[in-house]
Amino acid sequence: MATKNAHITQIVRNGITFSGRTDSNHWLTMDGPVEYGGSNAGIRPKELLLLAIAGCTGSDVASILAKKRVPLSGFDIHVTAEETQEHPKTFSSMHIEYVFHGDGINPKDVERAIDLSLTKYCGVTAMFQKAMDITHSFRIEAQNTV
Repeated sequence: MATKNAHITQIVRNGITFSGRTDSNHWLTMDGPVEYGGSNAGIRPKELLLLAIAGCTGSDVASILAKKRVPLSGFDIHVTAEETQEHPKTFSSMHIEYVFHGDGINPKDVERAIDLSLTKYCGVTAMFQKAMDITHSFRIEAQNTV
């Protein structure tokens, strides 16, 4: 079993502006709105969870499709999460929309890549599925030829 580490340090005294890094040694600023003691200078910590799932499944899907030589000219992911009203405010459900750009993309290849990511490879999805319902959809957009 591997151990992962994270470290944050307060940037603004008596505030909620932090800079953090993990084992990869890349720094990231996290912050909150001014009305809660922040400087509005960075991404919110909970927003990082949305990026984490998008980055994890996106990396899997892109890698699988590249190995299958699927002709992508671009690839986007949109993640939408519903947040509870009561504290602690948590995500109660999440939807991942995959958008593939290009011509000649076989939907079956896309479906298989997404399925492998969500059921076998993406550790972030595996963790989140224990806490909430996660749904997904995809669409393929042909290249605009002018």
